[in-house]
Amino acid sequence: MTETWKIAIIGAASLRGKELNEALADSAFSKANVVLLDEEAEAGRIEASGDEATLIQRIDRDSFDHVDFAFFCGSPEVTRKHWQEALSAGANVIDLSYELEGEPGVPVCAPWLQAAASGNADGLSLSTKAIVSAHPVSLALALLMARLEQTQVRSASATVLEPASEYGAAAIDELHQQTVSLLNFQSLPKEIYDEQMAFNVVPSFGESKIVGQTEARIRRQYAVIQRSPANGLAIQVVHVPVFHGVGLSIAVEFHDAVTRSRVESALGSEHIEVIGDDVDPPNNLSSAGQANILVRVRSEDAADQPSNRFWLWASFDNLKLSSLNGVACAMELRRLRPKGKIQ
Repeated sequence: MTETWKIAIIGAASLRGKELNEALADSAFSKANVVLLDEEAEAGRIEASGDEATLIQRIDRDSFDHVDFAFFCGSPEVTRKHWQEALSAGANVIDLSYELEGEPGVPVCAPWLQAAASGNADGLSLSTKAIVSAHPVSLALALLMARLEQTQVRSASATVLEPASEYGAAAIDELHQQTVSLLNFQSLPKEIYDEQMAFNVVPSFGESKIVGQTEARIRRQYAVIQRSPANGLAIQVVHVPVFHGVGLSIAVEFHDAVTRSRVESALGSEHIEVIGDDVDPPNNLSSAGQANILVRVRSEDAADQPSNRFWLWASFDNLKLSSLNGVACAMELRRLRPKGKIQ
């Protein structure tokens, strides 16, 4: 008998909510009944859900009735306000807003990585009812470093070039408005970013509550999901005036000299696509809409000789990777749900 699931996307009007909706349509949940929910200001908007147009509904006390999986993709405040309601109604919660990180019994989950290591997503059991979907940067870094385990890494450091889309449509709009305002010699809006981002690169922000915790979150979650604690990775986040797509510049030092082809062979896997010199290098445009992490390898001096030191340049669609990991998290919870459950 075919399983029929009911799924709620909370924060359906957000960039991540829209991307998740598309990811679900291409997954094992493609036949599920998907309900789009959001705050009252977004209610009434029409979004595509699979092959149909669906109305975004306002979140109310009956929104989670008979819901199997509740994806929280909107603001942290909405997650905090409604996640317990979803649990009380019998739904499993997948948090893509990161608000539940640190909650007792709510593990950070990266099934692609953890299943490859142990055959099961670490920290999940029959009692797990809510999980935090790992940050896409933490996931991408952990996947890359896991593939390099066989080459015996001595040290590695990563600079993360983070786009506006990681903070939602409001951040993209503000970056656009800052650009327009600068060109017209006008004052800059600074509601999301607390300083000039247009035509600028900054490593941190002052009082911004939205973007100020990102680097610490990426480090924490990387430490949780990585497969090789012995191989430390230094992580720095730099905010760049880019609308969409994450760039990673990673310096890797190996114990022994290896060839570039060996590094490329180690990296090639289901979720990582190695880009050779015969095509354009990975960038924000080429990675948009791609499910894989695109990566190019070169030695420290760009020579084609064995070396201890290499540069990795990677790019990936942050919203796509986040949504695919969220779907993979739901698949893990589905595997743990009792068979024949009647809502």
